[in-house]
Amino acid sequence: MRVDMSTEAVGARLRAMDELWLLSIKLMNSKPVVGGDSTSSRRSQALEIQNAIRNVLYSDWDPLGINDHPSTQDEYDAYIAPVYRILVGNRSVNELVNTLTRIARDEIAVPAGDVEKLSSVANKLLKLKVTLD
Repeated sequence: MRVDMSTEAVGARLRAMDELWLLSIKLMNSKPVVGGDSTSSRRSQALEIQNAIRNVLYSDWDPLGINDHPSTQDEYDAYIAPVYRILVGNRSVNELVNTLTRIARDEIAVPAGDVEKLSSVANKLLKLKVTLD
């Protein structure tokens, strides 16, 4: 496996990790809904959302072909935040496909895969519940 270690690729991976960290902080610090459960319930929901996105990226997208190695389950965690933004934003299949293609090609430095598979992954992501109650 060849990993792109250029300044641009490393910088892009670091920015993605920073975005994921900021998303995690925002989700953990979000305020409870009036009349809702507790803050811990919202944190739990946020973790469930992250895990759901992680599972689709790991099980269905998996551009590195590593999903048969349980120790690599967090390999695509850096890409949860950009996917999440699309899921809570415009919810576009095309934008998800383009984002997954760009990540595979530019950040992971592997072939993106065919559009049919990427569309299937995008549709599976779009079925996830990504809102906090």
